[in-house]
Amino acid sequence: MADRDSAIARIDTYLTSGAYEQELGRMIAFETESQDPGQRPELMRYLIEEIVPKLESLGFSHRVMTNPVDPSVPFLFAERIEDPTFETVLTYGHGDVIRAQTDQWREGLHPFRLVRESDKLYGRGTADNKGQHCINIAALRTVIEERGALGFNCKIVIEMGEECGSPGLAELFSQNRETFAADVLIASDGPRLHPDRPTLFMGSRGAVNFDLRVELREGAHHSGNWGGLLRDPAIVLAHAIASIADRRGQIQVPEWRPTSLTPNVREALKDCPVGGFDGPQVDADWGEESLTPSERVFGWNSFAVLAQSSGVPSAPVNAISGRANAHCQLRYVVGTDPDDILPALRRHLDTHGFGMVEIIPADRGFFHATRLDPDHPWVTRVKTSIEATTGKKPAILPNLAGSLPNETFADILGLPTVWVPHSYPGCSQHAPDEHTLLPMTREALAMMTGLFWDLGEANAARRQAAELSA
Repeated sequence: MADRDSAIARIDTYLTSGAYEQELGRMIAFETESQDPGQRPELMRYLIEEIVPKLESLGFSHRVMTNPVDPSVPFLFAERIEDPTFETVLTYGHGDVIRAQTDQWREGLHPFRLVRESDKLYGRGTADNKGQHCINIAALRTVIEERGALGFNCKIVIEMGEECGSPGLAELFSQNRETFAADVLIASDGPRLHPDRPTLFMGSRGAVNFDLRVELREGAHHSGNWGGLLRDPAIVLAHAIASIADRRGQIQVPEWRPTSLTPNVREALKDCPVGGFDGPQVDADWGEESLTPSERVFGWNSFAVLAQSSGVPSAPVNAISGRANAHCQLRYVVGTDPDDILPALRRHLDTHGFGMVEIIPADRGFFHATRLDPDHPWVTRVKTSIEATTGKKPAILPNLAGSLPNETFADILGLPTVWVPHSYPGCSQHAPDEHTLLPMTREALAMMTGLFWDLGEANAARRQAAELSA
């Protein structure tokens, strides 16, 4: 008899038999670097040769949708509608990966070859995001095999440009709202809070990148002849940056200090301590002094200088440079006006006497901040299912510390959004030696199968109740 436990046992066999590694290995082998224009043909090949056949086998209809902004970055839409009265779940993944950085991987590893070492699987996309949507599609397949149906309607969108800012995703949704209409988004990206703890997050911080530039004169001039006579652009820029954040990194721009760290968000974050796994130690004396580390990274804004230069750093000479530049970023939460971030910085710098510091917005756009209430009914349903499968209390994060295109689902499609990540902070995402953990993957396969099973059971219960009351 088909039941929940049998479905979970079935997907565990999928992992232990090596079938998961075989499937993920095929996916990793596609060199889908969306940031490299020369690899753009791989994006379509991944969809047509890898994703379409597996979704066809599950009874999904599908179509490749042209990107309205950049046709070289395609989308795949698939759906399985079992009953118009059932709930519809939209799920999402991205098949593109960050640049391979092949020459930086350690000996024995290669970004486009899946390698297993002990309980780790290495390869570009194992964590971000091929491994994650492989898990979710496998869970859908397992429920269909065990029950003979999902018991709910499912729509899937796979994009191939997330790593270059999701060009065209917002326009695609705006132009095709009915196509992507659903009751909820349940998808997987980003890391868990801790590798051993299932995690839910309901949005993400936004990000704005920009350059701060001080350009005072053409060329450089001898520091002996001109030191003390010429304004040093690097020193000017350093003081401008120091006016933005103090010596412990606390933000000093008033409009960049959010008002959205509400009591219920703080209460949820009490149960979500950061750290405690392989990785750098949290600097307890860095960031907003009155906040806990969890509140700083999930409930507050953070300013960072990602790169900085003046003169020729690799070969310094005794000269006062004519210019200095810093590439900066603000990660921001709901409650920060995205349209006023750079204007507010301009006002702040002018007020503090740094009118000569130019603000140059980055060419690449970034995602906006979003957040769903931790007490939303869909959050409760997903949380309850995961607890039943794992026996663990999931971490409930109001939003991810990083950024992803959640605003397209939340704001354009109007969906409640629940993300169930299957990687962890130490996975080397966006770096050499990217990997995933097999124990975490086993738990993820089980809990997604249990979740999809429970969604079908809920529809069956509603139908039975309606028949009894008719």
